[in-house]
Amino acid sequence: MTNVLQVHDLHFAYHDGLAALRGVSFEMCAGDKVALVGPNGAGKSTLMLHLNGILPDGRRDFVNGRGEVRVGGRQLTRENLPAVRAMVGLVFQNPDDQLFSPTVFEDVAFGPLHMGLPMDEVESRVNSALEAVRMSGFRDRLSHHLSVGEKKRIAIATVLSMDPQILVLDEPSAGLDPRARRTLINLLRELPITMLVSTHDMRLVQELFPRTIVMDEGQIVADGRTNDILENEALLTAHGLEKP
Repeated sequence: MTNVLQVHDLHFAYHDGLAALRGVSFEMCAGDKVALVGPNGAGKSTLMLHLNGILPDGRRDFVNGRGEVRVGGRQLTRENLPAVRAMVGLVFQNPDDQLFSPTVFEDVAFGPLHMGLPMDEVESRVNSALEAVRMSGFRDRLSHHLSVGEKKRIAIATVLSMDPQILVLDEPSAGLDPRARRTLINLLRELPITMLVSTHDMRLVQELFPRTIVMDEGQIVADGRTNDILENEALLTAHGLEKP
């Protein structure tokens, strides 16, 4: 199958000297749905921010012997940054970090408009994205009046409207009540897109993701079938995780 994402020997240290990533390597193929788990401070969020070039920042070269990221076969470099960001849809844990326009339509249309697409194409993309997250009737609603669960779905729609190759989500079920959590699980199950999801929700991992990557101290310590990883209690305990 076609490789959508390739990460090879990725290293990163923050300015205080903290080594957040220490030789991370993995690949994802089209259609893969992969869980990324590990304790706080494992490097999960740092890894996710590398996938569309939020990290490293302008003070560090993208290619300087500390690893490589490729999305859709395209290497993450300064020249390719706009194209790669369009291919990687990053959804933050807090939807308020992503929703800043007065209405739902304006939030979801923001990306396509800034791509310079004609208005009929923008309308089509917004309608398709809202339909995909089951929020078609919300396009004229005020974003800041929505519930947390509704905001999370709209945040997903804002990146789906960019037609990405891979959807990357940080703690999508955090802060949701049981009904909103179940709605989100069903949504993620049905979305026909390659997906990498960082989460502490191990029941979500068990239910949705055939493959799980375990990170700790900036390294991948396990990568395999979710059922095998969840049955390995010694592995889970050693890396601050609990069996669901």
